[in-house]
Amino acid sequence: MLWFFLWVMWFVLLFRVIGDIFRDDGMSGWAKAGWTVSVCVLPFLGVFVYLIARGRGMGERNVRQMQRQEQAFRSYVQEAATGAPATGANRPTRVDELTKLAGLHDHGDITDAEYERAKAKVLAG
Repeated sequence: MLWFFLWVMWFVLLFRVIGDIFRDDGMSGWAKAGWTVSVCVLPFLGVFVYLIARGRGMGERNVRQMQRQEQAFRSYVQEAATGAPATGANRPTRVDELTKLAGLHDHGDITDAEYERAKAKVLAG
């Protein structure tokens, strides 16, 4: 059982190193090719040398990638909730917001007082 666990752990480490090699944008193509060859030809030595030389950067790159994914997710949720992109050229205009408010008012979703407050806020902002 111990040997099986170590074997699985070795493959997880190997694939993690290979994934980090190709994910690193700061590394040139030649460096990626060199590390890939070293990991494939001499896997144990290549992986351990990679971990010694670039191990600290693996964690930092992983954290940056997770932050980018989190930001992309938050941006997607915000776009889905508002129905329009939160930033950029497709930002809703005052006319779009007033049209949306008028639709809500016409359907009876908001009262006259709420409509007037929201309209004043759109026109002031």
